[in-house]
Amino acid sequence: MDWQLKPARDHELGPRAKLSSLKREAGLLSLFGFWCWRRLTRLYLRLFHRFTVTGAQNLPPPPFVLVANHSSHLDILALTSALPTRYLDSVHPIAAEDHFFASFAGSLFAALALNALPLKRKAARGKDLALLRERLVEDRLIYVLFPEGTRSRDGRMAPFKAGIGTLLAGSPVPIVPCYIEGAFAALPPQRRWPRPGRLNLAIGRSIEGLDCANEREGWIEVAARCEKAVRQLGGLEP
Repeated sequence: MDWQLKPARDHELGPRAKLSSLKREAGLLSLFGFWCWRRLTRLYLRLFHRFTVTGAQNLPPPPFVLVANHSSHLDILALTSALPTRYLDSVHPIAAEDHFFASFAGSLFAALALNALPLKRKAARGKDLALLRERLVEDRLIYVLFPEGTRSRDGRMAPFKAGIGTLLAGSPVPIVPCYIEGAFAALPPQRRWPRPGRLNLAIGRSIEGLDCANEREGWIEVAARCEKAVRQLGGLEP
C-alpha cells in the first residue's frame, strides 16, 4: 500500500473548538494527559477498589466497541483502565454532550483526561453518527458505549436503547460486551464521593457480523443482542 500524507481531521479547528469536536485527534499534550490520567486511575482502582479484570483475552484488535451496564461514574474508569496501553490514543468514550461538554472546564476534562467524544443523547444528528461510523473503521478506533443511556438509579440494569443500533447496524466492527460489578455500591449516582469496595469487570466474547439493516428494526435487534450478552455476563439471565 502506498504511503499517504493526510492532514489531521481537526486541523482547521481552533484549540477550544477541538475539545468538543467529533473530529478531534490526539496531539502530544493530549497523549501526555491520557497517560497521566491512566496511571492515576489504575493506581486508584487497584488500591481503593481491588479492581480485577477477567476475559481480557477476548479483546480483538481495533476497531471495536465496548458496551457495558452503567450505574456509576466509576464504570468509564474501569473500562478504559482495562485496555492495553498501546491503545491509549485510540480509545474514545462516547459521552453525553449536554453533561460532559456543557462548560469549558467540563470539555477540557472530558477531552484531555478521558479522550471522550460528544454525542447528543436524545437527538443525535445523522451527520454526527455517520462521522463516528467513518472514524471507527478508517482510524481504527475503540468506542466505549453505555446503551442504557444514563446511570441506573437503583443498581438494576435497564433495557438497552436502540441508539446503539443507529451507530452499529450493518457494521462489520466487533462489539465486545462487558459487565461491571460493584460500581453502584461504591459510587451510586446519589453520592458525590466513592467509598471503598471491590470492583470487577468481566469482558465477554465479541459479537461479530451484525448485518442488520440500518433501520428501526435493525437498530432494535442490535440493542437486544448487546443487552442479552451483557446480562449473561452478569448472570442476570441464562
